Order: sequence, then structure tokens, then C-alpha cells
Amino acid sequence: MWRKLFKREFIPLYLMALPAFTYLLIFHYAPMVGILIAFQKFDVKKGFFGSPFVGLKNFEFLFATTDAFNITRNTVLYNLAYISTGMVFAVALAIVISLLRTKRTGKVYQTIYMLPYFLSWAAVGIATDAFLVEKGVLSKFISAIVGETTKVNWYNLRSFWPPFLVFMKNWKELGYSVVLYLAIISGIPAEYYEAAMMDGASKWKQVWHITIPHMRFIISISLILAMRGIVNGDFSLHYIIPNAADNGFLYPVIDIIDTYVYRGLMKAQNIGMSAAVGMYQAVIGMFMMLFINWTATKIDPEVSFF
Repeated sequence: MWRKLFKREFIPLYLMALPAFTYLLIFHYAPMVGILIAFQKFDVKKGFFGSPFVGLKNFEFLFATTDAFNITRNTVLYNLAYISTGMVFAVALAIVISLLRTKRTGKVYQTIYMLPYFLSWAAVGIATDAFLVEKGVLSKFISAIVGETTKVNWYNLRSFWPPFLVFMKNWKELGYSVVLYLAIISGIPAEYYEAAMMDGASKWKQVWHITIPHMRFIISISLILAMRGIVNGDFSLHYIIPNAADNGFLYPVIDIIDTYVYRGLMKAQNIGMSAAVGMYQAVIGMFMMLFINWTATKIDPEVSFF
């Protein structure tokens, strides 16, 4: 009896899960053997098990330099800014689109906000450079407003880049989050809003007492998953947009762990150091996810991830 049940019920489920399991095994679990490199002076000829063991010396590369605090601080603060602004804007924009009277208008706005998500940072970087060069579009726009010729080299203006990077991150990836939150809003039963209107509730009260409470679970999960990567920076954004390869002047305000390690690997070709920093990022991210999930559990057990 149980064999027939197993064949009828479980084998199809296992077959459906096989592609995802294979993907995780090949691209996530198998590469974990590379953790050994973080504790070795890796030699390609000798391989994983033949390279000499050096203990924690690879980790000293990151923590023994004067740049360690700066790049860690930048990575964490930028991610906090991306997460907080992205979540607030995405939730607000999803609510505004859901309140539009015609669905066709909502679809148009949704498509407009989604388009930048499909662009690569390389393509965005080319367009951005046309705006930010000394005689670019942005300088001409400012000149038209002030009424005199203005030439600003934005690549030499440190105070400009932190808010600009936050803006670019939200501009490109906001649409994806909006689609997610709109899907949650569309699943809220219409009876709740009808009952609220019968009680005389305004649109704002409907949003505050119906829409947002129904979104709290997905917001909590999104926050937990985002905080997991608090020490993982967006390499393409921080390397391509500010032309980090050729502009060392901006390193104090744009440099993150990922770009720092990339330059160190390209110059020193230290594979062990790169693996050590990758392990450092993974461990910190794991503890951050556990901490955020624990905090969410204390606030409301229903919105925790596990």
C-alpha cells in the first residue's frame, strides 16, 4: 500500500524538485569546498588539498589595513540606505498604483517602473557618463537654470556620489519590488475595503488598517532576506557607474568590500585573500539574517522567516 502511495504521490514531487536540487548542489553546495582556500596559500598546480596551510593569514589582509574599517562601513551603510529607501519607496509606489482608478493606467506605470530592471549596469553606466562629464547633460541643465555656463566635474565631487548611488539603485531595481508588493495587494479580499467604506473610512485609513497589515509578512521576509546580504555590496553599481577603475579620488566614498577585493585580486593575484573575504561576508550575512529573524519573532512571531 505504501509503495503505491509513494509512487503516486511522492515520486512526481521529487521529480519536480530535481532541477532545483541539482542547481543548488552544483552552484551552491559544491563550491563550498572552496572554503579551504581561505586558509591556504593557494597554488593552482597543487590544488585544494596540496596547497600549504597558512591559518588566518589571509584574513589579515583585510583587517590589518587602514582601509578595512572604511570599506566595511561603506558596505554596511550603503546597504542600509538601499534597503530602507527601496522598501519605503516600493511599498508607497505599490499602494499609489493600486489606488489608481483605471487598471490600464496602473499597468502603464508598472511597465515604466519595471523597464530599468532589465538594463545592465554597463548600459546604464554609458548613459550616466553622458550626463556626468564636465560638459555633459547635467551641467548644461544646471547652466540653463542659473543662466550662466556651469562646468562641474561630478567625478571629482565626493559629496555627490553617496546620494546619487542610492538614487541609481532605487531607479533601476524599484520596479521589481513594486511588482511583488502589487501582487500582495491584489490578493487582499475586496470585502475588507467594502466594509471599511461602509464604516466611512477614508482611503488613508483603508491603507493604514487594511493594506499595510496584509503586507507585513512579505515586508518582514524581504527585510530578512535583504539583511542577509548586508556586507555584500553591489559590485557592478559601485565599480561601473563611478568609473572606479580609473578614479581613485572617489574610493573613500564609493569603495566597498567587493570592489576593494577585486582590485586587490587583480593587482596582487591573491586568491586566498579573496576567498577569505568571501567567507567573512558569508558568515556575517548569516548572523545578520539570524538576528533580524530573531528580532522579527520577538515583535510578531507570525512574520518570522523560520
